[in-house]
Amino acid sequence: MITELALRRPDDWHLHLRDGAMLQGVLPETARHFARAIIMPNLVPPVVTGADAAAYRGRILAALPAGMTFEPLMTLYLTEGTDPADLRAAAASGLVKAVKLYPAGATTNSHSGVRDFDKVRGVLDTMAEIGLPLCVHGEVTDPAVDIFDREAVFIDRVLDPIRRATPGLRVVMEHITTSQGADYVRSADRDLAATITTHHLIINRNHLLVGGIRPHYYCLPVAKREEHRLALRAAATSGDPRFFLGTDSAPHVDPLKECACGCAGCFTATNTMSLLAHVFEQENALDQLESFTSLNGPAYYRLPMNEARIRLVKGDAPVSFPDKIQTGAGPVTVFDPGFPVFWQVAQD
Repeated sequence: MITELALRRPDDWHLHLRDGAMLQGVLPETARHFARAIIMPNLVPPVVTGADAAAYRGRILAALPAGMTFEPLMTLYLTEGTDPADLRAAAASGLVKAVKLYPAGATTNSHSGVRDFDKVRGVLDTMAEIGLPLCVHGEVTDPAVDIFDREAVFIDRVLDPIRRATPGLRVVMEHITTSQGADYVRSADRDLAATITTHHLIINRNHLLVGGIRPHYYCLPVAKREEHRLALRAAATSGDPRFFLGTDSAPHVDPLKECACGCAGCFTATNTMSLLAHVFEQENALDQLESFTSLNGPAYYRLPMNEARIRLVKGDAPVSFPDKIQTGAGPVTVFDPGFPVFWQVAQD
């Protein structure tokens, strides 16, 4: 039985850090284990220009505690007014590593997102030319479409037409939640990958709804049927280089989660590596954990792999994780998998 693993230090290819007091409170939870992260730009106001991204990166680095090493990989929020020249310059400087597409109204702070895709054709053409990835929140917002079908419909209505109209555009389907999403990634010959979250490997929609509404399991895209959770597990543990970790760790203070119209997001930065070791062990795939967390993402983003390493150790007693992270903005509940976890990152 394997009780210890050594991995290259992992990266998180989809992370929300927020800003201000929340940023200061949650950043150490990621930087403790992760070397780099793709930082989501859906602030208020959103990060839409190279200057915005540079300023936000500065605030992140200023919030990093002494003695911690962490590299924020910045993104721009795609709007119908995005300037292709500004985007090109931000990418050429090395500052911006991707652009994020939010269909307008799809998730938290997405109201500045795209409604008319014809208005961003020039930006997408520029991105295809320079090889800058487009990270997509893959859901339609048509009220006639059931919330559990929004990802599958997005592939047919939006994503596939965009990719056909823009040859060479490199796309990351973020936080896929369905077997259709995994199958679509596998169907592509090139220029398509997907991130998978920690929580979507663990929960299905029953966890959210059976026995009462559990707001800390509410996220967007919402958790789906068990068959989809199992499909995500198969993809994540397969070793296929097109699938890699993007936690979508999304902090909200408890009062904004535990209310009549609660915010979407699961906060998993604190215990992701332990939970993933548990999941991969269940799937008899511990030998694929490093690929999923540390190798596949850098390869797709054309970045070097991390030289530093971490150790995961399995103990005899369950690991005790904090129930909440206290921030200057208020308490943030840590994702509870609902089962004991025996793996933890060793503190060397």
